[in-house]
Amino acid sequence: MAAAAALAAADSPPAVPPAAGAGGPTARRDFYWLRSFVAGGIAGCCAKTTVAPLDRVKVLLQAHNHHYKHLGVLSTLRAVPQKEGYLGLYKGNGAMMIRIFPYGAIQFMAFEQYKTLITTKLGVSGHVHRLMAGSMAGMTAVVCTYPLDMVRVRLAFQVKGEHTYTGIIHAFKTIYAKEGGVRGFYRGLIPTILGMAPYAGVSFFTFGTLKSVGLSHAPTLLGKPSSDNPNVLVLKTHINLLCGGVAGAIAQTISYPFDVTRRRMQLGAVLPEFEKCLTMRETMKYVYGHHGIRKGLYRGLSLNYIRCIPSQAVAFTTYELMKQFFHLN
Repeated sequence: MAAAAALAAADSPPAVPPAAGAGGPTARRDFYWLRSFVAGGIAGCCAKTTVAPLDRVKVLLQAHNHHYKHLGVLSTLRAVPQKEGYLGLYKGNGAMMIRIFPYGAIQFMAFEQYKTLITTKLGVSGHVHRLMAGSMAGMTAVVCTYPLDMVRVRLAFQVKGEHTYTGIIHAFKTIYAKEGGVRGFYRGLIPTILGMAPYAGVSFFTFGTLKSVGLSHAPTLLGKPSSDNPNVLVLKTHINLLCGGVAGAIAQTISYPFDVTRRRMQLGAVLPEFEKCLTMRETMKYVYGHHGIRKGLYRGLSLNYIRCIPSQAVAFTTYELMKQFFHLN
């Protein structure tokens, strides 16, 4: 979600540098991209750590871990600490922390490059060019950081007493040695890419539409002057958060089956039905045939809705604090 905050910031006018008495324009612009990157990374880490227990439960439910497959969301949240201790809720979060920094940086920089390219070369602007740039940036970041996501999921799926991997480095070595080298780190990439395009596209389009309609019909109630340009109206923080949550919920609903497919393919040989889920088509067919739509392709979706609100709240709040701390305004 920090990436979303960064992308939203990227689409706004740059902050007006303070007068010379506050350090001058040059001082404020030094290492601006690096400071933005660190701010977004910290926000992402805080957001992901906040919802890490929900992320762990989502992985366990999506792939029908045999210890918890008969339980629901709340029952699993209670069962994991009983079986694995409270730290069990944060299993795999270390790999996520390592992944979130490069992911945010790549997505932020790629978004800027794609946005410029689409505008100058194709002459496309407005909602469409943000939708296209956001989708392409998201897919670029996913491809570059996918191995870290793979390792994170493998660690999160493990249950105490049945560890296949002792840590991040051991997971990398084991997957490389036993699952076909570098290719083993990219199992499930195709459904991830296919899911990312509609997710990012619908998310950007929905948020942009809600924002423009809200500011057009109720500017005083929903909007406020931008801190860096009083002539520009922006959404109030809690309205911004609400719109982002609605956009994320709609986008997740559409792309969720691809997310379930990706998780199962990432887990690979860890699952007993590994041989039946070698391709995206086989995996979707297996999940649908054995578990149906609600308990298969959409298993854990309610949890995704629950985690969306606190994740975005922490991401946006932390990012705003970091912007002040790193003098990005």
